[in-house]
Amino acid sequence: MKEIVVISGKGGTGKTSITASFGVLANRNAIITDCDVDAADMHLLMKPMILKSENFYSGLLAHVDTQKCTSCGMCADVCRFNALKQNEHSFSVIDLNCEGCGYCARICPVEAIRMVEQDVGNWYISKTKLGSTLVHAKLGIGAENSGKLVAKVKNEAKQLGTENKIDFILVDGSPGVGCPVVSSLSGAHYVVLVTEPSVAGIHDLKRVYELAKKFNLRTGCIINKSDINPAVTREIKDFLEKESIDHIASYPYNESFTKAMTNGQTIVEYDKGELREQIIESWEKVKELVKK
Repeated sequence: MKEIVVISGKGGTGKTSITASFGVLANRNAIITDCDVDAADMHLLMKPMILKSENFYSGLLAHVDTQKCTSCGMCADVCRFNALKQNEHSFSVIDLNCEGCGYCARICPVEAIRMVEQDVGNWYISKTKLGSTLVHAKLGIGAENSGKLVAKVKNEAKQLGTENKIDFILVDGSPGVGCPVVSSLSGAHYVVLVTEPSVAGIHDLKRVYELAKKFNLRTGCIINKSDINPAVTREIKDFLEKESIDHIASYPYNESFTKAMTNGQTIVEYDKGELREQIIESWEKVKELVKK
């Protein structure tokens, strides 16, 4: 079983559209994993029917028992995050400020503070409109520990893949280089970088490649909207050659990306022309590259 992770240095490059199209082409031979837990949108294209749903608990939050609190203020004195505020007869916690370190609970002389495990989101196992499996999640608003939720999603996908003898785990990672991206890359066999020829595009491509490089991962690149800025496209190709990154494909600007998503379809379902053939060729190339 091979794990292919598709990521991008920035949003709006077409990463999810391409990953979803790969998922359609692989059909039941791949488990699709949406690891963009902060802004999951793979379900918009895969139309999943949820088979299993569970809450995800991670991280701690301080809670003050106002009946026990003597309003001594020791907790507020030691809190470096200004997470405790004084009320009329006791202290209370500002949830968004609390980092869950637990120092306030340790210092409280009357044990009025306890640390409570947080319900930060949900994870799901679903059946897609194609009959394949989608493992996905949703992080709560303002919640942290996205990297741990990504790890949970990936572990569930790997377990299902092993049990059902699936050839590929296809991971749609988050944009950027943050904690969920690091978690997405862990255990990958091959990484597909999706970029666009813009100043931000090439800058963020280099950043996310450096991250993949630290994991010593084999990497390929798809340049989307390659014709909107030929000079930057040439710069990207030079960078790929210099770093020995596989140049998987270059797609010209095509409104089918937007129209397909608006219709709730992947590109290979919506488009019947050259773009569809290019994505099919890209998927075949990725499958060959991941075997090397």
